[in-house]
Amino acid sequence: MDYVAGILNGDRAILSKAITLVESSREVDRRLADDIVDSCLRVSGDSIVVGVTGIPGAGKSSLIEALGKHIITTQRAKVAVLAVDPSSRISGGSILGDKTRMSFLASSAMAYIRPSPTRGMLGGVAHRTREAIVLCKAAGYRYVFVETVGVGQSETTVRDMVDFFLLVALAGAGDELQGIKRGVMEMADAVVVNKADGDNLCEAEKARAEAERALHFLRPSLSGWVPRAMICSARTGLGVEEIWLSILAHHDVLRESGKLEQSWRDQQLHWLHESVEEGLMQLFLADPVVKERWTDIEQKVAAGQITALSAARSLLSFYESERRALRVESGPDL
Repeated sequence: MDYVAGILNGDRAILSKAITLVESSREVDRRLADDIVDSCLRVSGDSIVVGVTGIPGAGKSSLIEALGKHIITTQRAKVAVLAVDPSSRISGGSILGDKTRMSFLASSAMAYIRPSPTRGMLGGVAHRTREAIVLCKAAGYRYVFVETVGVGQSETTVRDMVDFFLLVALAGAGDELQGIKRGVMEMADAVVVNKADGDNLCEAEKARAEAERALHFLRPSLSGWVPRAMICSARTGLGVEEIWLSILAHHDVLRESGKLEQSWRDQQLHWLHESVEEGLMQLFLADPVVKERWTDIEQKVAAGQITALSAARSLLSFYESERRALRVESGPDL
């Protein structure tokens, strides 16, 4: 099967199969997936990638549905949604129910929705979200939305792989910003208070004003973009067009300031560092000496016989000693 040709032709079935390959842990699938992603990287179009985060229940899926519908109906542009669901640490499974909350996009030929489990990945994203973004861009999706699991202390990884970072908040929950970490606020290009309808409209406006004040005290962006606080209702459509126009305005500001290309370069560097770290971890765990001692050391840590820090130092010492011995055996050319 020619995956690259199918992706470039916008074949959603082939795109899904390619992302499944990307997410696979099988070595043979990973090699093929890397070739596909590498080929698609060379032809990825000028898409805008939007990260959408917020606490569970803030209405992220509903807001993406409203934004996607607006884009498709007014711009006739293709929209992709990479929706990340939390995985069970026990079974590895996830709910993957985002399609049920995006009925318009799920039935539109102009949209593509891909739910993926986190599988223990921190930062609110799935393990291969970067690669999935590349494939969606190559398939002609002008706007790619990445919906994260929810706001937490590690909810920052997505910032390094998107062009626009949208934080969705709620009003009427006591603490209007729901204890959102300062680090997430600092990275947000816009804060949107959702569910601003009915009796909640007044509370939403109060929460928007509070978010506006919070953004005012944060360090200004080097790009010249001033983060905004808005209200919206995914149910009634209030504020949806304003959010859409803010995304476009942000893109224009970055492009005119020269920061857009810099942002893309930074994303590639983050990807490089993550890939190297992952590759080194795989090499470490596959080392025969480490594998031989791994179970025994794990059991000693679990039994409290040694500390996790001492155990890690021991494994790294074994690994380094073996590498040094191999270099001596093989000579200076190794």
